[in-house]
Amino acid sequence: MDTLVWSRCVRSAAADAYRASGAWMGRTTADFAEQRARQTPQQIAVVEGGRRLTYAFLLDEARRIAAGLRDLGLRPGDVISFQLPNWWESVVVNLAASLGGWAVNPIVPIYRDAEVGFILADCGAKVIFVPEQFRSIDYVDMLRRIAVDGTARPLIVTVRGQEESPDALRYETLGRASATWEGHAATPDSLKLVLYTSGTTGRPKGVLHSYNTLMSELRAITEFWNVGEQDVVIMPSPVTHITGYSYALEYVFFAGIKVVLMDRWDAAQAVALIQAEQASLTVGATPFLAELTAAVEKSGARLPSFRLFASGGAPVPPNLVLRASRAMPGCLVCRVYGSSESPTVTLGINDAADQDRAAITDGKVCNNEVCIADPVTGESLPAGVEGEILVRGPEVMLCYSREEDTRDAFDADGFFRTGDLGTLSQDGFITVTGRKKDLIIRGGENLSPKEVEDLLHAHPDVLEAAVVAMPHARLGETPCAYVVLKPGCGMDLAQMSSYLDSKRLARQKFPEQLFVVDAMPKTASGKVLKHVLRARLANAAKGAA
Repeated sequence: MDTLVWSRCVRSAAADAYRASGAWMGRTTADFAEQRARQTPQQIAVVEGGRRLTYAFLLDEARRIAAGLRDLGLRPGDVISFQLPNWWESVVVNLAASLGGWAVNPIVPIYRDAEVGFILADCGAKVIFVPEQFRSIDYVDMLRRIAVDGTARPLIVTVRGQEESPDALRYETLGRASATWEGHAATPDSLKLVLYTSGTTGRPKGVLHSYNTLMSELRAITEFWNVGEQDVVIMPSPVTHITGYSYALEYVFFAGIKVVLMDRWDAAQAVALIQAEQASLTVGATPFLAELTAAVEKSGARLPSFRLFASGGAPVPPNLVLRASRAMPGCLVCRVYGSSESPTVTLGINDAADQDRAAITDGKVCNNEVCIADPVTGESLPAGVEGEILVRGPEVMLCYSREEDTRDAFDADGFFRTGDLGTLSQDGFITVTGRKKDLIIRGGENLSPKEVEDLLHAHPDVLEAAVVAMPHARLGETPCAYVVLKPGCGMDLAQMSSYLDSKRLARQKFPEQLFVVDAMPKTASGKVLKHVLRARLANAAKGAA
């Protein structure tokens, strides 16, 4: 990672202004955790898999893990990766990192060799926490394959595992014989989070946040939705995504709330957990909202404690918002907009009187400045006119892990270029209308078409390949592949999927439909007209409806 770029960012005039104004709070995760453990040590903070864990327990566990990592030679500024499901141990690892002054790098559990190998090498992780196995993936074996492939591999720590070896220690024994950890090494300006997101080139980009940027977001959430210690968050969103990470691993200490973790999504179970734990709010992608709504409708369940469902990360149909609000009376259901780079551009609504607007907009701007700019000229556009959404504020990432990615990410005035298109109303409501970026958002997960296209182009029978977004009733959109084959060759969906599996591509990136065509629609210069392919799919979906 480019430490020089980071250093310039934390010492910039904008950073100084955020500190002076109080927009940056100047506190760390460890600060809040120690406060909670001191004031309410026996309060339940995390519920997961039948376990109920207090603030005192979580801090004690984090101190043990921090001491164990210190004994392994980690120094402040080092990076710790974790590729874990929504397990309570993720909370501990994240807090231990704050105690030790280490940055954390969450990796989505479904990522495999190619993605994990690149991320570990790019961020320079010293240690990675993984399950031994989860959902048929053998993580230890995968990491050993990465080493065989010549990529530097960090020390492995297995969570809920049995294996102990020189290169695979067990979470359960880490730090047991170490001296007690005291104090914490992180500062508010320390690198806190390295989170990778797909770009249009196919190469993931490392999004870098400090404690200051993340805590600014959490304070805005607290104030806008009036979140207090009485609230209970149910969190099915992966803790390795920005949403799950913020609400489950950070917010639990910041706001003194209880977090209920789900490592496998099941709508009926979610209903039962909301009732049993008196859950009051959640933030999740479209599939979570759709399936929870259906489960409530089917069961006739009453959820009197549930007051907020904020949905984003993928297109949210207006009729779903209205349907959900009818199924869950007393619950504000709204669309929100953000990204890994700027986690909370909008926070939906906080007043039932705005419920209709919650269905047709992506929410009210909060804690940020937003400018709608001409996608070509960069000039600011008036209210209601579509253009690229630019964002500036105290929660926006400081930079990417590579200077070349950072260079073009911001305009001359310090606004982050989101790559998304939309409009901004006079009273500050954003409506996202499309994307400049050639990404596919599958159930809240950004997928790079180029990554799949590159693999298809390497197939011996393929002349050309293009992957585009296809409408999907549950996930919003999924990948669809168009290929031109060499003469005399054939390919069907099953054959393509088998080939991608052999390349160890994550399964959520597999195209769900395949069209073999004689030629691609192209510009005069030979560029594939992907909007034409997307239009074909959209028209086909309308015809089938």
